[in-house]
Amino acid sequence: MAEKRRAGSVMSDSKSAKCDSDNEFLSQAGVSALLRGALLKLVESRTEDPIGFLAEHFGNLSSEADDGGSEHQIVSRALWHLSLAHHSQRSAFNNNIDVAYELLMQGGPHRPNSGGVRGQRYTEMLKCLCSEGGLSGTTAAPLLRRIQCHDYEAVPFELFRQGVLTCSVFADYIRKSQCLYAAVASAPDRPAERALCQAVLATLQEALETADGADVARYLEASAKISPAKLAQAMAEVHPRQQEGPTMDAQEFEDAAAALFIARVRIVT
Repeated sequence: MAEKRRAGSVMSDSKSAKCDSDNEFLSQAGVSALLRGALLKLVESRTEDPIGFLAEHFGNLSSEADDGGSEHQIVSRALWHLSLAHHSQRSAFNNNIDVAYELLMQGGPHRPNSGGVRGQRYTEMLKCLCSEGGLSGTTAAPLLRRIQCHDYEAVPFELFRQGVLTCSVFADYIRKSQCLYAAVASAPDRPAERALCQAVLATLQEALETADGADVARYLEASAKISPAKLAQAMAEVHPRQQEGPTMDAQEFEDAAAALFIARVRIVT
């Protein structure tokens, strides 16, 4: 019995030593930190495809390790991190902005103490962010002209954060305006009456003007508060419909709605 106890003790010590050795290996290789970071990102994203998410996550890390990160890859990785959480999830979204900013600081002529991300990268990332948000180039261009920087400029973090948030909110706002147009149009294949569109745009403008605070997210919240009842009231106040009256197509309505938002965005100087 004593020999069995000694044998059991030796086996236990061997397993303990092996466990310590395994843990030491994982720690030295940085695997534990990688897995912990990946799982935190997975929890933030709440994706319906966790395996695909993790595969893409580690694929990005592998690509970064292979060549140190080309210009396009650096911007792509920053965009990927920004896509992990919607801007309404403010804490997670801000954390991802921090990560994206640090990524864009890498590999460029500006070191971390130089004042910020290079303007060329910042502007390119905003263009990609608008595109991934479903915005056409013509819709996004007036907004980008207000918030982009010169290629040689260094963009500080707070300006970077505001630019990212503005583009993210603007994409949601345009989707909201498209829903408003659909509510006004009598049929999907016919343009809506101009008088009705103008009434809805006036209601949208009123909502934007009453938005409190400097945060651009307030504009999205204001536009979202246009209830069906308020929309119906605005449409009812329009003069009775005339046959073959003037119309407004979806693109013109979208451009007009976009202009209302963009007019409230501060120009970067």
